[in-house]
Amino acid sequence: MSGLWPVPQIADVDWDAGDLACGDLVLTLRGRMEALRPGQVLRLVALDAGAPADLPAWCRLTGHTLLAADHPVYLIRRKESLAS
Repeated sequence: MSGLWPVPQIADVDWDAGDLACGDLVLTLRGRMEALRPGQVLRLVALDAGAPADLPAWCRLTGHTLLAADHPVYLIRRKESLAS
């Protein structure tokens, strides 16, 4: 997948999810995003073949912002509030 934007080098947290499959990936990702402060950025490496479709969809559903996607690297900004 060609990226949404060039992948910036700056992230607050890095996580190499390896080849975790979609279900385990998004469940673990949820907890990792909850641990961040609003506005912080997670750099995620996800090798799963479904990640290019699953991660943008997950971000849309949860309200987090997908800043960049260049499989297998994704940058996700935590939303301001976890209430919604």
